[in-house]
Amino acid sequence: MITNVPNLLTLSRIMVIPALIAAFYLRAVIGDAANWVALALFVAAGITDFFDGWLARRRGEMSNLGRFLDPVADKLLVAAAILMLVAFGEIAGWQVLAAVVILCREILVAGLREFLAELRVAVPVSRLAKWKTTVQIVAIAFLLVGHAGPAFLPTHDIGIAGMWIAAVLTLYTGWDYLRAGLRHIMAERPPEAAEHATAGTPTVGVAKPSRSPG
Repeated sequence: MITNVPNLLTLSRIMVIPALIAAFYLRAVIGDAANWVALALFVAAGITDFFDGWLARRRGEMSNLGRFLDPVADKLLVAAAILMLVAFGEIAGWQVLAAVVILCREILVAGLREFLAELRVAVPVSRLAKWKTTVQIVAIAFLLVGHAGPAFLPTHDIGIAGMWIAAVLTLYTGWDYLRAGLRHIMAERPPEAAEHATAGTPTVGVAKPSRSPG
């Protein structure tokens, strides 16, 4: 149900995106304070990412809608933040390649998950993929602060370094997902055969999708 608390928390991550975008344009009005507003919005969204899954499991409110919305909300938020950072020059030049790698990987994994879901095959989230997500989120947070950070802390440089680390992890985990998916793609049977097999025999060993990031 869309009105349960976990799903509302997930939806709030999507609803915060316009405010995050607006914060970039507020730089011309309120200066460096806009960077901190953007960071606060991003951190608040990250907190909801933890609590929606935790509450869903604790309250027994896991739903198909939540499983669909959770990764979509995460990817929309990250994509919006990265695109705005590029648009406002926080990520520029060769640094854009790291952003492109991350965004392309997200599209690739989303496509794989959609295809494999039709075959009733779950794509588990690896531990390295979780590390990639953590590094990526921290890097974006530092870049949102950018040059508005304290003088003793090179926030922008830390953010860029984190983006490159996330990009390297992205390439590895993306290939890992692709390699796992290709086994099913190359072994794909004709639709009528797959339908007959599904009707005649139960699906075995299929894990339920989770709300965790990948």
